[in-house]
Amino acid sequence: MQSLAFKYFYEVAQLGSLSAASETLHVAVSAISRQINQLEQRLGTELFERSARGMKLTVAGNMLLKHVRRVNLETEATFQAITGLNDAVKHPIRLACTQGVAHELVPSLMAQFQKEYPQSRFDIFVSSAEMATKRVITGEADIAITFSTTPADGVSVRYSSGAPALAVMSRSHPLAKRKRLALEDVQEYPLALTDKKTSTFKLYQSACNMTGKWVEPMVYSNQAEVLHAYVRDSQAILFASSISVTGRLEATELVAVPIRNTEMHARVVQVQVMQGRVLPETMEWFVDRVIQRIKHIKEQAPG
Repeated sequence: MQSLAFKYFYEVAQLGSLSAASETLHVAVSAISRQINQLEQRLGTELFERSARGMKLTVAGNMLLKHVRRVNLETEATFQAITGLNDAVKHPIRLACTQGVAHELVPSLMAQFQKEYPQSRFDIFVSSAEMATKRVITGEADIAITFSTTPADGVSVRYSSGAPALAVMSRSHPLAKRKRLALEDVQEYPLALTDKKTSTFKLYQSACNMTGKWVEPMVYSNQAEVLHAYVRDSQAILFASSISVTGRLEATELVAVPIRNTEMHARVVQVQVMQGRVLPETMEWFVDRVIQRIKHIKEQAPG
Protein backbone atom coordinates (compact mmCIF):
# COMPACT_ATOMS: atom_id res chain seq x y z
CA MET A 1 0.00 0.00 0.00
CA GLN A 2 2.82 2.41 0.84
CA SER A 3 4.45 1.68 -2.53
CA LEU A 4 1.16 2.48 -4.30
CA ALA A 5 0.73 5.69 -2.31
CA PHE A 6 4.29 6.74 -3.20
CA LYS A 7 3.61 6.03 -6.87
CA TYR A 8 0.48 8.19 -6.88
CA PHE A 9 2.16 10.90 -4.81
CA TYR A 10 5.11 11.01 -7.21
CA GLU A 11 2.94 11.46 -10.29
CA VAL A 12 0.88 14.23 -8.71
CA ALA A 13 4.06 15.97 -7.54
CA GLN A 14 5.54 15.76 -11.03
CA LEU A 15 2.41 16.81 -12.93
CA GLY A 16 0.86 19.24 -10.46
CA SER A 17 -2.71 17.96 -10.47
CA LEU A 18 -4.83 14.91 -9.66
CA SER A 19 -6.48 14.92 -13.10
CA ALA A 20 -3.12 14.91 -14.95
CA ALA A 21 -1.88 12.06 -12.76
CA SER A 22 -5.14 10.21 -13.39
CA GLU A 23 -4.63 10.41 -17.16
CA THR A 24 -1.03 9.24 -16.93
CA LEU A 25 -1.70 6.38 -14.51
CA HIS A 26 -5.12 5.41 -15.96
CA VAL A 27 -6.48 5.41 -12.42
CA ALA A 28 -9.54 7.23 -11.10
CA VAL A 29 -8.95 10.62 -9.49
CA SER A 30 -10.78 9.43 -6.37
CA ALA A 31 -8.37 6.49 -5.93
CA ILE A 32 -5.32 8.73 -6.24
CA SER A 33 -6.81 11.30 -3.87
CA ARG A 34 -7.64 8.61 -1.31
CA GLN A 35 -4.07 7.24 -1.29
CA ILE A 36 -2.57 10.71 -0.86
CA ASN A 37 -5.00 11.56 1.93
CA GLN A 38 -4.09 8.33 3.74
CA LEU A 39 -0.41 9.13 3.31
CA GLU A 40 -0.93 12.62 4.77
CA GLN A 41 -2.88 11.16 7.72
CA ARG A 42 -0.07 8.72 8.41
CA LEU A 43 2.53 11.49 8.31
CA GLY A 44 0.38 13.92 10.22
CA THR A 45 0.94 16.77 7.79
CA GLU A 46 -0.21 18.01 4.40
CA LEU A 47 1.96 17.18 1.42
CA PHE A 48 0.25 19.53 -1.02
CA GLU A 49 -1.24 22.98 -1.05
CA ARG A 50 -4.51 22.50 -2.92
CA SER A 51 -5.98 25.25 -5.07
CA ALA A 52 -8.05 25.69 -8.22
CA ARG A 53 -4.77 25.92 -10.15
CA GLY A 54 -3.56 22.53 -8.99
CA MET A 55 -1.43 20.83 -6.35
CA LYS A 56 1.73 22.51 -5.07
CA LEU A 57 4.16 20.69 -2.78
CA THR A 58 4.56 21.84 0.81
CA VAL A 59 7.92 21.74 2.60
CA ALA A 60 7.04 18.24 3.84
CA GLY A 61 5.98 17.26 0.32
CA ASN A 62 9.32 18.36 -1.11
CA MET A 63 11.12 16.30 1.52
CA LEU A 64 9.08 13.23 0.62
CA LEU A 65 9.61 13.79 -3.12
CA LYS A 66 13.39 13.70 -2.65
CA HIS A 67 13.03 10.44 -0.73
CA VAL A 68 10.77 8.85 -3.35
CA ARG A 69 13.13 9.80 -6.21
CA ARG A 70 16.04 8.23 -4.38
CA VAL A 71 14.09 5.07 -3.56
CA ASN A 72 12.95 4.74 -7.19
CA LEU A 73 16.51 4.93 -8.50
CA GLU A 74 17.87 2.49 -5.94
CA THR A 75 14.99 0.07 -6.51
CA GLU A 76 15.59 0.14 -10.26
CA ALA A 77 19.30 -0.55 -9.80
CA THR A 78 18.58 -3.41 -7.38
CA PHE A 79 16.05 -5.06 -9.69
CA GLN A 80 18.48 -4.83 -12.59
CA ALA A 81 21.24 -6.40 -10.51
CA ILE A 82 18.97 -9.25 -9.39
CA THR A 83 17.81 -10.03 -12.91
CA GLY A 84 21.30 -9.79 -14.34
CA LEU A 85 20.47 -6.66 -16.31
CA ASN A 86 22.69 -4.26 -14.41
CA ASP A 87 25.25 -4.15 -17.13
CA ALA A 88 26.23 -1.00 -18.97
CA VAL A 89 24.23 -1.97 -22.05
CA LYS A 90 20.96 -1.78 -20.12
CA HIS A 91 21.93 0.91 -17.61
CA PRO A 92 24.18 3.70 -18.97
CA ILE A 93 25.97 6.06 -16.62
CA ARG A 94 24.13 9.36 -16.98
CA LEU A 95 26.46 12.34 -16.63
CA ALA A 96 25.59 16.02 -16.39
CA CYS A 97 28.51 18.38 -16.80
CA THR A 98 29.54 21.90 -17.69
CA GLN A 99 31.37 22.74 -20.90
CA GLY A 100 34.70 23.12 -19.13
CA VAL A 101 34.87 19.39 -18.45
CA ALA A 102 32.85 18.22 -21.46
CA HIS A 103 35.49 18.87 -24.13
CA GLU A 104 38.45 16.99 -22.68
CA LEU A 105 38.13 15.56 -19.18
CA VAL A 106 34.87 13.62 -19.58
CA PRO A 107 35.55 12.13 -23.05
CA SER A 108 39.01 11.02 -21.94
CA LEU A 109 37.62 9.43 -18.78
CA MET A 110 34.89 7.62 -20.71
CA ALA A 111 37.38 6.20 -23.20
CA GLN A 112 39.68 4.98 -20.43
CA PHE A 113 36.79 3.51 -18.43
CA GLN A 114 35.52 1.62 -21.47
CA LYS A 115 38.92 -0.02 -21.84
CA GLU A 116 38.45 -1.48 -18.35
CA TYR A 117 34.72 -2.14 -18.79
CA PRO A 118 34.10 -2.61 -22.56
CA GLN A 119 30.31 -2.87 -22.20
CA SER A 120 29.96 0.45 -20.37
CA ARG A 121 27.76 3.10 -21.93
CA PHE A 122 27.28 6.77 -21.16
CA ASP A 123 24.58 9.38 -21.56
CA ILE A 124 26.05 12.91 -21.42
CA PHE A 125 24.12 16.15 -20.88
CA VAL A 126 26.14 19.38 -21.16
CA SER A 127 24.65 22.44 -19.49
CA SER A 128 25.18 25.16 -16.92
CA ALA A 129 26.39 24.20 -13.45
CA GLU A 130 22.95 24.99 -12.02
CA MET A 131 21.19 22.72 -14.52
CA ALA A 132 23.72 19.90 -14.04
CA THR A 133 23.12 19.96 -10.30
CA LYS A 134 19.35 20.09 -10.80
CA ARG A 135 19.46 16.99 -13.01
CA VAL A 136 21.17 15.04 -10.21
CA ILE A 137 18.63 16.27 -7.67
CA THR A 138 15.70 15.19 -9.85
CA GLY A 139 17.28 11.85 -10.79
CA GLU A 140 17.72 12.73 -14.47
CA ALA A 141 21.49 12.28 -14.06
CA ASP A 142 23.50 9.96 -11.84
CA ILE A 143 26.63 12.10 -11.56
CA ALA A 144 27.34 15.79 -12.11
CA ILE A 145 30.82 17.21 -12.79
CA THR A 146 30.66 20.98 -12.63
CA PHE A 147 32.45 24.24 -12.04
CA SER A 148 30.69 26.42 -9.51
CA THR A 149 31.12 29.70 -7.65
CA THR A 150 28.31 29.05 -5.14
CA PRO A 151 27.53 26.17 -2.74
CA ALA A 152 25.32 23.38 -4.10
CA ASP A 153 22.23 22.38 -2.09
CA GLY A 154 20.39 19.07 -2.32
CA VAL A 155 23.34 17.01 -3.50
CA SER A 156 26.13 15.02 -1.92
CA VAL A 157 29.48 16.47 -2.99
CA ARG A 158 31.90 13.58 -3.40
CA TYR A 159 34.83 15.84 -4.30
CA SER A 160 35.43 19.58 -4.32
CA SER A 161 38.60 21.48 -5.09
CA GLY A 162 39.66 24.92 -6.24
CA ALA A 163 39.69 25.51 -9.98
CA PRO A 164 41.32 28.90 -10.60
CA ALA A 165 41.12 30.45 -14.03
CA LEU A 166 44.28 30.58 -16.12
CA ALA A 167 45.04 32.96 -18.97
CA VAL A 168 45.12 30.88 -22.15
CA MET A 169 46.79 32.23 -25.30
CA SER A 170 48.72 31.21 -28.39
CA ARG A 171 52.35 30.13 -28.01
CA SER A 172 53.46 33.17 -30.02
CA HIS A 173 51.64 35.61 -27.74
CA PRO A 174 53.82 38.35 -26.14
CA LEU A 175 52.72 37.17 -22.66
CA ALA A 176 53.13 33.45 -23.33
CA LYS A 177 56.47 33.09 -21.52
CA ARG A 178 55.47 34.95 -18.37
CA LYS A 179 55.31 32.86 -15.18
CA ARG A 180 52.35 34.73 -13.74
CA LEU A 181 50.06 37.54 -14.87
CA ALA A 182 47.90 40.22 -13.31
CA LEU A 183 44.46 40.86 -14.76
CA GLU A 184 45.67 44.30 -15.83
CA ASP A 185 48.31 42.63 -18.03
CA VAL A 186 45.71 40.43 -19.68
CA GLN A 187 43.36 43.35 -20.29
CA GLU A 188 45.92 44.99 -22.58
CA TYR A 189 44.95 42.40 -25.19
CA PRO A 190 41.62 41.33 -26.75
CA LEU A 191 39.60 39.00 -24.53
CA ALA A 192 37.48 36.00 -25.47
CA LEU A 193 34.96 34.97 -22.84
CA THR A 194 32.30 32.34 -22.26
CA ASP A 195 28.70 33.51 -21.94
CA LYS A 196 27.35 35.38 -18.95
CA LYS A 197 25.80 32.32 -17.28
CA THR A 198 29.17 30.60 -16.80
CA SER A 199 31.41 30.56 -13.74
CA THR A 200 34.27 31.96 -15.86
CA PHE A 201 32.29 35.09 -16.65
CA LYS A 202 31.41 35.51 -12.96
CA LEU A 203 35.09 35.24 -11.98
CA TYR A 204 36.09 37.87 -14.53
CA GLN A 205 33.27 40.17 -13.46
CA SER A 206 34.26 39.85 -9.79
CA ALA A 207 37.94 40.50 -10.53
CA CYS A 208 37.07 43.60 -12.58
CA ASN A 209 34.89 44.89 -9.75
CA MET A 210 37.85 44.62 -7.39
CA THR A 211 40.31 46.36 -9.71
CA GLY A 212 37.74 48.94 -10.79
CA LYS A 213 38.51 48.33 -14.47
CA TRP A 214 36.11 46.58 -16.80
CA VAL A 215 37.32 45.69 -20.29
CA GLU A 216 34.62 44.37 -22.59
CA PRO A 217 35.63 41.09 -24.30
CA MET A 218 35.98 41.17 -28.07
CA VAL A 219 34.20 37.81 -28.40
CA TYR A 220 31.57 36.00 -26.34
CA SER A 221 30.55 32.42 -27.05
CA ASN A 222 28.69 29.57 -25.39
CA GLN A 223 31.04 27.15 -27.19
CA ALA A 224 34.58 26.77 -25.86
CA GLU A 225 35.79 25.38 -29.18
CA VAL A 226 35.02 28.70 -30.86
CA LEU A 227 37.06 30.61 -28.30
CA HIS A 228 40.03 28.24 -28.50
CA ALA A 229 40.22 28.52 -32.28
CA TYR A 230 39.92 32.32 -32.13
CA VAL A 231 42.65 32.65 -29.50
CA ARG A 232 44.94 30.26 -31.38
CA ASP A 233 44.87 32.47 -34.48
CA SER A 234 45.01 35.88 -32.78
CA GLN A 235 46.53 37.74 -29.86
CA ALA A 236 43.37 37.33 -27.84
CA ILE A 237 43.29 35.66 -24.41
CA LEU A 238 40.63 33.43 -22.86
CA PHE A 239 40.20 32.16 -19.31
CA ALA A 240 40.00 28.46 -18.42
CA SER A 241 40.98 26.10 -15.61
CA SER A 242 43.73 23.53 -15.85
CA ILE A 243 41.01 20.86 -15.70
CA SER A 244 39.46 22.28 -18.87
CA VAL A 245 42.63 22.65 -20.94
CA THR A 246 45.02 19.93 -19.80
CA GLY A 247 45.59 17.61 -22.73
CA ARG A 248 44.47 20.26 -25.21
CA LEU A 249 47.19 22.89 -24.97
CA GLU A 250 49.85 21.17 -27.06
CA ALA A 251 47.40 19.94 -29.66
CA THR A 252 45.91 23.42 -30.11
CA GLU A 253 49.24 25.29 -29.83
CA LEU A 254 48.12 27.19 -26.77
CA VAL A 255 49.71 27.91 -23.38
CA ALA A 256 48.19 28.64 -19.97
CA VAL A 257 49.59 31.15 -17.48
CA PRO A 258 48.38 31.55 -13.85
CA ILE A 259 46.66 34.80 -12.84
CA ARG A 260 47.56 36.58 -9.59
CA ASN A 261 44.15 38.11 -8.83
CA THR A 262 42.55 36.02 -6.10
CA GLU A 263 39.04 36.71 -7.49
CA MET A 264 39.97 34.58 -10.50
CA HIS A 265 40.54 31.68 -8.08
CA ALA A 266 37.10 31.80 -6.43
CA ARG A 267 35.66 28.71 -8.10
CA VAL A 268 35.57 24.99 -7.39
CA VAL A 269 35.17 21.87 -9.47
CA GLN A 270 32.75 19.41 -7.90
CA VAL A 271 31.66 15.81 -8.36
CA GLN A 272 28.04 15.54 -7.20
CA VAL A 273 25.54 12.72 -6.70
CA MET A 274 22.01 12.65 -5.31
CA GLN A 275 21.99 13.23 -1.57
CA GLY A 276 21.55 9.96 0.30
CA ARG A 277 21.54 7.79 -2.83
CA VAL A 278 23.49 4.53 -2.94
CA LEU A 279 25.03 4.30 -6.42
CA PRO A 280 25.42 1.01 -8.29
CA GLU A 281 28.94 -0.40 -8.10
CA THR A 282 29.88 0.52 -11.68
CA MET A 283 28.97 4.16 -11.09
CA GLU A 284 31.00 4.22 -7.89
CA TRP A 285 34.01 2.98 -9.86
CA PHE A 286 33.53 5.76 -12.39
CA VAL A 287 33.19 8.41 -9.66
CA ASP A 288 36.50 7.20 -8.25
CA ARG A 289 38.17 7.49 -11.68
CA VAL A 290 36.86 11.05 -12.07
CA ILE A 291 38.22 12.12 -8.70
CA GLN A 292 41.61 10.52 -9.27
CA ARG A 293 41.95 12.16 -12.71
CA ILE A 294 41.09 15.62 -11.36
CA LYS A 295 43.60 15.22 -8.52
CA HIS A 296 46.28 14.20 -11.03
CA ILE A 297 45.56 17.20 -13.26
CA LYS A 298 45.75 19.58 -10.33
CA GLU A 299 49.12 18.16 -9.30
CA GLN A 300 50.47 18.87 -12.79
CA ALA A 301 48.84 22.32 -13.15
CA PRO A 302 50.99 25.44 -13.53
CA GLY A 303 51.44 27.21 -10.23
